[in-house]
Amino acid sequence: KMTSGEWTGTMNLTEPQCGTDLGMVRTKAVPNGDGSYSITGQKIWISAGEHDFADNIIHTVLARVEGAVPGIKGLSLFVVPKFLVNEDGSLGERNTLECAGLEHKMGIHGNATAVMQYDGAKGWLIGEEGRGMNNMFVVMNEARLGTGLQGLAIGTAAYQAAVEFAKDRLQGRSLTGPKNPDGPADPIIVHPDVRRMLLEARAFVEGGQAFILWTALQADLEKSEDEAAATKAKDYMGLLTPVLKAYLTDKGFHAASLAMQVHGGSGYTEHFPASQYLRDARITMIYEGTNGIQALDLVGRKLPAAGGRAIMSWFGDIDAFVSENNGNEAVKPFIDGLADAKKKLQDGTMWLMQNGMANPDNAGAASTDYLNIFGLTALAYVWAQMAIAAQKQIDAGSTDPFYATKLQTGRYFVERILPDAAAHLVKLKTGADVLMAMPADAF
Repeated sequence: KMTSGEWTGTMNLTEPQCGTDLGMVRTKAVPNGDGSYSITGQKIWISAGEHDFADNIIHTVLARVEGAVPGIKGLSLFVVPKFLVNEDGSLGERNTLECAGLEHKMGIHGNATAVMQYDGAKGWLIGEEGRGMNNMFVVMNEARLGTGLQGLAIGTAAYQAAVEFAKDRLQGRSLTGPKNPDGPADPIIVHPDVRRMLLEARAFVEGGQAFILWTALQADLEKSEDEAAATKAKDYMGLLTPVLKAYLTDKGFHAASLAMQVHGGSGYTEHFPASQYLRDARITMIYEGTNGIQALDLVGRKLPAAGGRAIMSWFGDIDAFVSENNGNEAVKPFIDGLADAKKKLQDGTMWLMQNGMANPDNAGAASTDYLNIFGLTALAYVWAQMAIAAQKQIDAGSTDPFYATKLQTGRYFVERILPDAAAHLVKLKTGADVLMAMPADAF
C-alpha cells in the first residue's frame, strides 16, 4: 500500500524540548500485553503528518518503552497507523492520534508540517526494544542523501530561471561596446559580474550532479558480489553522506541566492520564482540533521571509522587517478587542481588527528571548514573526470558545443571556486581558541 502510494508515511522524531539531542525524547510506549503498545506524547515538525490525499498515514514514532534506560539507548521505534488495519487488510477505526496544528513556515508551503499528538495510540514495535535509533538511521541516511539532492535540484531550477531572466532583461551597455545595437540596452548577461553569478551557480550545479551520480554508483556497488568492492562502496557511502548532504544544500542555497541577485528587485517579489527557490532551499540546510551536525558526524564518526579505512581509500583512489592522468596536458589544470585540493584535505585530516583528540573543541571548531574542503575536493574529482571525458570527445572530432561548454564551466570551477579550499584550511588550523575564549554572557 505504501510503495504503491495508496498510503503515505512519516518520521516522528523531534519534540518541543529536543531536536538534535534525541536522547531527551519523552514520548512513552506502554506494552498492552497483546504485542502492541500504547504510545503517548507530542511530536513536532512532522512532514505530511496530516492530509486527506491518501487513505491511511503510517507514522513511524520514536518513543521510550516504560522503564527503559535514559538517553538514546532507551529509545525504540514503532509503527503507528492513522487508521487501524483489520485482519483482512481493510481499514478499521481511527487511532487515538491527531494533528494538533500546522506550522507556519518560511518555505516548502506545499508540505503540511504538523504537530502530532498521540494519546494512547496503538502501535507496534519495529525490530527490538532499545534499537530505535539504529533502525531510524537506516531511514535517516537515505533521507540525508535525498536532502542533498533536494538542495541541488532547487539550485538547478534557480540557475535555469536566472539564465532565462539574464538573457531577456535589457539594462545598460556592455563595457566593450553594444551587443544589442538595435535595442535600447544590452541583455544583462553581457555584464561580467552577472556572468560570475551564473557561472558560480552552473559550476556547482554540474559538479553537484556528477557527485550525486558518482555516489549513487557507490550505492549500487554496495550490492556487488565482489566482497572487497562492496566493502569499499559501503565505506564511501558512510564517509560521503554527510558531505553530500551538507555541501550540496549549502551551495544549493547559495545558487538560489545568486539567482535572486541576478533577478535584482524583481527577484525579491513574488512575480518571479527566485524568492520561492530561496525560501524552499533554506530548510535543506536544517532538516535531516543540520549541516553543523553533518560536519561533526564527518570528523567525529566517519573519519575514524574502521581505523580511518574509508578516508585512506579515498586518498588512494585520487592519487591513482592523478598519477594515471598526469601526462594529459589538455586537462592539466583539472588534474593539478584536484591534486592540490586533495593535498589540502589530507593536511586538514592530519591536523584534526593531531589536535582533535587533545581538545575535542578543536575538532568541533574545524569541522565545517573541513567539510567544505572535502566538498571542494569531491567536486574537483568529478570535474576532472568530466573534463577528461569531454576532451576525449573533442579530440575524436566532435563539434558538439556541449563538450566545449563543459570544459569552460569546469575551468570556472578550477580557477574561481576551488581556490576557496586554501582559505578553509587556514581557518581550520586556527582551532577552537578564538571561538571559545569569549564568555557566553559577553555575546
